[in-house]
Amino acid sequence: MNRRYETVYIFDSALDEPAITEKLNRFHALLTKDGNGTMTNVSHWGKRTMAFKVKKKDTGYYVVAEFQAEGNLLPEYERAVKLDEGVLRYLIVEASREQPKAVVTPGVVAELEELEEEEA
Repeated sequence: MNRRYETVYIFDSALDEPAITEKLNRFHALLTKDGNGTMTNVSHWGKRTMAFKVKKKDTGYYVVAEFQAEGNLLPEYERAVKLDEGVLRYLIVEASREQPKAVVTPGVVAELEELEEEEA
């Protein structure tokens, strides 16, 4: 059964973009082999300063990938990502099926209106 996943990669900022793209193609080939998975979106966020040093690096190249795959493909994929020295950090999560919707009750609306009147 295919599920939706997202992976955030932080690559070493010393790598150039073609090298990062080559690594991503290799990782994603593991997910799409035999037609058992599909890549839905790959977004390059570029170089960013990290909140704290990771492997003595201040900056990293961020990429977010969304895909659908069967669960049995993940161990091999995760092993390949983990062993790649160009990847400083990564996180794989199962994407939510629906975005949660805000629930507003009538009492909350009345309180918000009172606060707005007091401020005015």
